[in-house]
Amino acid sequence: MAKSIIKTDQAPEAIGTYSQAVRVGSTVYLSGQIPLVPETMELVSGDVEAEIRRVFENLRAVAHAANGSLADVVKLNVFLTDLAHFPSVNQVMAGYFEEPYPARAAIGVAALPKGARVEMDAIMVLGD
Repeated sequence: MAKSIIKTDQAPEAIGTYSQAVRVGSTVYLSGQIPLVPETMELVSGDVEAEIRRVFENLRAVAHAANGSLADVVKLNVFLTDLAHFPSVNQVMAGYFEEPYPARAAIGVAALPKGARVEMDAIMVLGD
């Protein structure tokens, strides 16, 4: 099955040897997003909730570039440098997703690129 690379300037450009997303059939694998502002490639300023919102905005932009939306996400992985921020993830996530929610994992990590406090990746399925 052929794969296609998804790329948009509405989300941060890849900061390594990876693509923003890869589509294989009706499945789209969205690479991890940290709270970088696409125009500046700098971390968003503000509290952890601002970082979480920026990550969701970045994921939404990549999903849109793949002709999908966050409603098409079936699996979401959340990486946090402090699991005490998990309630903030739930609060902010409620503004981006409706039931039925995607499957999700939350993983505590020692560090993330560029000093971010949160990173998320996702799997999206398009169509029926």
